[in-house]
Amino acid sequence: MNGSPGNTRAMRASPRCGAKTRDGAACRAPAMRGKRRCRMHGGAKGSGAPRGNRNRFKHGRFGADVIAERREIRVLLGEVRRLLGELK
Repeated sequence: MNGSPGNTRAMRASPRCGAKTRDGAACRAPAMRGKRRCRMHGGAKGSGAPRGNRNRFKHGRFGADVIAERREIRVLLGEVRRLLGELK
């Protein structure tokens, strides 16, 4: 016996994932039905990044209003430093 059970012809003929693995070779796992990648490389439901840029809600450090506020603070600090320099 060659070690393969029953009829595996359809499984062996199914399209392969083909994603690049860490060693640089192509992934040999079968692609998910109707997809081009296997379950480990993004073919499974729910895999991959979320739609849109949800990371923008993380901290707000780069919002336009916060950047403008930091700019105003820098201007005020510059004026304070200038005044302190004049007092010396």
